[in-house]
Amino acid sequence: MSLAVSHPIISPSILAADFTNLGAEVRAVETADWIHVDVMDGHFVPNLSFGADITAAVNRITDQHLDVHLMIENPEKWVDNYVAAGADCVIFHVEATDDPVGLARHLRAKGVWSGFSLRPGTPIEPYLPHVAEFDLVLVMSVEPGFGGQKFMPEMLEKVRLLRAEIDSKNLSTLIEIDGGISASTIGAAAEAGCDAFVAGSAIFGQSDRAAAVAQLRESAAKQI
Repeated sequence: MSLAVSHPIISPSILAADFTNLGAEVRAVETADWIHVDVMDGHFVPNLSFGADITAAVNRITDQHLDVHLMIENPEKWVDNYVAAGADCVIFHVEATDDPVGLARHLRAKGVWSGFSLRPGTPIEPYLPHVAEFDLVLVMSVEPGFGGQKFMPEMLEKVRLLRAEIDSKNLSTLIEIDGGISASTIGAAAEAGCDAFVAGSAIFGQSDRAAAVAQLRESAAKQI
């Protein structure tokens, strides 16, 4: 595990929640560690989701850490909106910016965590020397843009490379994984070295959200 956490972090993705009852949905996962907010612009990814206003609304109803994943073009233009909306961590895609380290430093100067993510087809190796500039790295185990996709186990090699880099330099950077995480896949992700786990339908698709969070946490903890 990372130096910064002592248990698996479960981050329910509200992309899978019932938008007509979002306040109740967020309260139903109050036993989770974080809340994951997926922001899509219809350009970087083909889908379109919510933006800073929904992020701010979620922030008003929970004290949980807001884990905001920007699947958008030109993130430099928009990150301050999400900081102002209450994001605790802003994650942007390395494919969408020419200066990921500069953007990470900007976010940290604003007092929030900086995170980067990368598509399944983007190699992690060029970014390993810069991991210390980030508080979190989000490994996508599906193509970004749509929920409900099948977990890509080959992405765990990126996790292993990150884990080795982080541990060898005694860094506190967290490794998060997003895509197809369920009770049947979370164990492998935890064993590979993930600290935090984004889950959508595996939580919001269950009638008992709290029980689903507990099951995921337990399944991950067995492999740590």
